Amino acid sequence: MSLNTQLIRSLQAPARPSWEEEPSRTGLTLKGGFLALCCLCVLAPLWIVIVTSLSPKPVIDRVGGLVVIPQDITFINYTELLGGGQVSRAMLVSIGVTLVGTVISMAVSVLAAYGLSRPGSLGHRFLLMALMVTMFFGAGLIPTYLLVQSLGLTDTYLSLILPSAVSVFNILVLRGFFMGISPELTESARIDGASDLRILLTIILPLSRAVLAVISLFYAVGYWSAWFNASIYLTDQQMMPLQNVLKQLVQKNTVAPAGLQQAVHTGQLSALGLQMAVMVLALVPVAIASPFVQRHFKKGMLTGAVKG
Repeated sequence: MSLNTQLIRSLQAPARPSWEEEPSRTGLTLKGGFLALCCLCVLAPLWIVIVTSLSPKPVIDRVGGLVVIPQDITFINYTELLGGGQVSRAMLVSIGVTLVGTVISMAVSVLAAYGLSRPGSLGHRFLLMALMVTMFFGAGLIPTYLLVQSLGLTDTYLSLILPSAVSVFNILVLRGFFMGISPELTESARIDGASDLRILLTIILPLSRAVLAVISLFYAVGYWSAWFNASIYLTDQQMMPLQNVLKQLVQKNTVAPAGLQQAVHTGQLSALGLQMAVMVLALVPVAIASPFVQRHFKKGMLTGAVKG
């Protein structure tokens, strides 16, 4: 091919947008440096919290606070916290509330989303509009508290689950994903005599594992990180979840178990080290669960949002 022909073809080819052009070496270097800086901003505080939680009191006192460089690593803060008392009980409460709450929320959300995704279901359009209204208008804190109190849920673990059991946003995402599933699959199953419940369990749910994993993580993180419901619905300190114990440690700088208080006063333990250890315990479950669900985020959220 002659040089003139190549020149003519290059002039006739439509110009590509700037974002579709191959980045230069300088651009790649700047992008890599910016991403590395963002990762450093995220990981540096986490590193400091973990190292401080693993440091003994003399090291914390010597550096005057948070520890950056590990010295004399010890697990005494974790062994003392998990050796019994309010912190270990609060962890069990948080785990139980997270597991039970996630199961309840997913069951309600899946059933609601499946019903709303069927065009011929009774009153589905009215119910959909009613649910969407609650995304913009709420009853408020006092009416919600009075409702929970009138139902006899105060000072019970159900008060940590039922008031926040359903997220309309999650239902809409599930509905959009369900509507994106080929209707030929459900129609063929219906012709074979399958009921709606059987179609949901054997066809819809197996095809929706990506979005179910993402929504389950959303609910689980919400229950695990929640502290406000416990602060207004619970009065018994023994029923408090881990986040509320962490809040008390950080705000009041006190440790509820008498044994830990005595150890702090006598200088055996550091209050700052205990606080950092509780923070790590609060972060570990989410940090462990997130990588397993990360690969489902793109497929689960984007498909549900686009087809909704």
